[in-house]
Amino acid sequence: MLVLGIESSCDETGLALYDSERGLLAHALHSQIAMHREYGGVVPELASRDHIRRALPLLEEVLAKSGAAKSDIDAIAFTQGPGLAGALLVGASIANALAMAWNRPTVGIHHLEGHLLSPLLVDAPPPFPFVALLVSGGHTQLMRVTDVGVYETLGETLDDAAGEAFDKTAKLLGLGYPGGPEVSRLAEFGTPGAVELPRPMLHSGDLDFSFSGLKTAVLTQVKKLGTNICEQGKADIARGFVDAAVEVLAAKSLAALKRTKMKRLVVAGGVGANKQLRETLSAAAQKRGFEVHYPDLSLCTDNGAMIALAGALRLARWPEQATRDYAFTVKPRWDLTSLAQQ
Repeated sequence: MLVLGIESSCDETGLALYDSERGLLAHALHSQIAMHREYGGVVPELASRDHIRRALPLLEEVLAKSGAAKSDIDAIAFTQGPGLAGALLVGASIANALAMAWNRPTVGIHHLEGHLLSPLLVDAPPPFPFVALLVSGGHTQLMRVTDVGVYETLGETLDDAAGEAFDKTAKLLGLGYPGGPEVSRLAEFGTPGAVELPRPMLHSGDLDFSFSGLKTAVLTQVKKLGTNICEQGKADIARGFVDAAVEVLAAKSLAALKRTKMKRLVVAGGVGANKQLRETLSAAAQKRGFEVHYPDLSLCTDNGAMIALAGALRLARWPEQATRDYAFTVKPRWDLTSLAQQ
């Protein structure tokens, strides 16, 4: 089965072709970072308009890369939620319009399910079951993943997501947009231990997270230095922040493995690209005898490949989820654990 995946939940337009036998054939992505940079964040209306402009050229690109024809496509998977309502509507409209024109079925995909399954796109994918650390700008969760569509929340953030804390720290330090990668890069020049920041809920005894206090601690440090803050001072604060965030994320992930008695950890989402997080978890895996799996760095951010994969896996298990009525809805808010096996 050849599935076209369309992702448009926020500020990336992604299209991809995934074949159930041959794997990922091609994917193309357009990021709106440059457009939103002057505003310091995503402007929903601009995001929606740009998805409209980019989708069809990206479709032509993936067809050219893969050598496939439109007639070869068996189904179209699109991000149904969660995300920005307008952006979701653009992707859903394009998916259903193409499906109607080509007389093909569609399937709506949960954006976070796409992220959870994205590590399966590697050459040696991890088998089920596994614990997943889903860590991005809008979500921070630990999930027990038993199979496609079988997800249990083990822990989640009680306030800010980790990626959101990265972005807010970047703003406090006067860094560029997007903030997360900028904080991570600056932290590499910081002196370890120069700025000690709290590790919220590190010893809470559960698997939940909290990052609002860490963000406040960064604000306190910035105010303390005031206008006298130098580049090294900023780097030291960034290092203190990243050290604290990574320690909490890693510790909770290890606790989740211990609690579930599993030996396999999957890390997904944009923050999963963080070099220090990967190095910390990989070192722990080697020491404690468990596996840790990541998607390719190019697939950590939002992309069409993960949506195409999720669509192919869902349709292989539940062909009845494919629809041809083309009357669609989007779900800007959508609990991952509410997904039902049909």
